[in-house]
Amino acid sequence: MQVYWTLTRRELGGYFISLAGYVIIAVSVFLMGLSFVILLDKLRADSTPMPLTELFYITPFFWCILLLSAPLITMRLFALEKYSGTFETLMTAPVGDIEVVLAKYSAALIFHMLVWLPLLVCIGIVNHYSTASGPVDYGVIGSTFLGILLLGSLFMALGTFASALTRSQIIAAVLSLAIGLTLFFLGFLAERVPTRSGWVTDALNYVAMIDHMQDFSRGIVDSRHVLFYLTGTVFFLFLTYRVIESRRWK
Repeated sequence: MQVYWTLTRRELGGYFISLAGYVIIAVSVFLMGLSFVILLDKLRADSTPMPLTELFYITPFFWCILLLSAPLITMRLFALEKYSGTFETLMTAPVGDIEVVLAKYSAALIFHMLVWLPLLVCIGIVNHYSTASGPVDYGVIGSTFLGILLLGSLFMALGTFASALTRSQIIAAVLSLAIGLTLFFLGFLAERVPTRSGWVTDALNYVAMIDHMQDFSRGIVDSRHVLFYLTGTVFFLFLTYRVIESRRWK
């Protein structure tokens, strides 16, 4: 366990000693701030019963931050080690493959959540200056961040897998983005499938991330959504482990 925490701290520290980590945070904060400025400007003219978290989720900014930041966060995890020549040194150290995979994944997921912390500041500002009584439901905020955590867990696992496949960070980022966008757009196919294909429609609805996040942003925690993200996360982490383990046969 000590080795795991040491590796996690090492990987997490790597984000804060590189320019890329600060660029990801800066761009994400800018998009969050811009989206809230636009939302508040619209709310001045027309009120809405929708929670503020749901209004933010339906903007393109939310999905831009999620879909574009995940490949950038994870592309360095294994690809940089392979490119710099430190991968073999790490693998010959007294540390298990599963510890290496989980440590790198955990660092990426922690950084992902740190990127989203400014969202709390935006919500807090709205709560402070709002004239309505109790404008913010903390249960809804909690479920929204649970949704962000689950979405992030899947995309970080996916990106970790992509990074393990190559020594090029660019290729890892492109591969992660391609798979992530494919999963994201699968949900839109449910509306185009003939109604006679019931099981196909059900399967596509099951992976519809927009519908999942809509529930989370409304304060609804569906166990099916949670199971989907946990299963997907474990699946991609298992694939990553198998890729790293396969080095023994080379």
